[in-house]
Amino acid sequence: MDAYNFPDARLKKKLDDPSKTPLLLVACGSFSPITFLHLRMFVMADDFVKHTTNFEVIGGYLSPVSDAYRKQGLAPAEHRVAMCQLAIDKASNWLMVDTWEAEKKEYSPTAHVLDHFDHELNEVRKGIDAGDGTRKPVRIALLAGADLIQTMSTPGVWSESDLDHILGRYGTFIIERSGTDIDEALASLQPYRENIHVIQQLIQNDVSSTKIRLFLRRGMSVQYLIPAPVVEYIEQNHLFGEDGRTSSMTSATQQSSEKGKEPAEPAESATTS
Repeated sequence: MDAYNFPDARLKKKLDDPSKTPLLLVACGSFSPITFLHLRMFVMADDFVKHTTNFEVIGGYLSPVSDAYRKQGLAPAEHRVAMCQLAIDKASNWLMVDTWEAEKKEYSPTAHVLDHFDHELNEVRKGIDAGDGTRKPVRIALLAGADLIQTMSTPGVWSESDLDHILGRYGTFIIERSGTDIDEALASLQPYRENIHVIQQLIQNDVSSTKIRLFLRRGMSVQYLIPAPVVEYIEQNHLFGEDGRTSSMTSATQQSSEKGKEPAEPAESATTS
């Protein structure tokens, strides 16, 4: 990959409403490969923010995990980044792909990734022009699926310090899905309830990267399940085939510190896709 530069071309430069709190949405995950549901999550969150909160979305980022995650079915970072970029290039004017996490040789905990965005937005860029002659700090929030909250409410999966950092300092927007008992999970995370925003998925979609890889291994079409440029890229680069030649995984064993690193996959468990 090229030398790292933080992508900001699609960031909103000024708030439309000075009374609003600027919000940046960040989805962390494997994106192996990216699906329409990953993209749809941002749209659902934007609608929710507009109609039910005092936030104003100023941009959204996909942050693919690094190869150090060592997960089965994980294509090399350069391919996952390329697929994410193809998925948004002509389909969105406010979504971007950040390669900071993907380029790391070591695994980056989600809390550190959010700190990176906080640094870029609020320290380097000093927030955003509020439109009234002042600048406002940007609220960074994690965008994820309902299974993330379930892992966060399970003892021993996340460290207390990481939970407090993610939910206490930043907060999260969670896409609800059928079959997930989110109320029970929220009950155990009550101290952070004000920072956890649950978004109902009005049209159920359970497509996932895991299912896409399964289809591809079986020689089945994934057309209209993932963006067309991504389908073409997968075919051109022979990704996710039966022999698994493109996998970056070297060991099937995952470290406990890697738990919950797949929050961008709303239809499955945080560590399975």
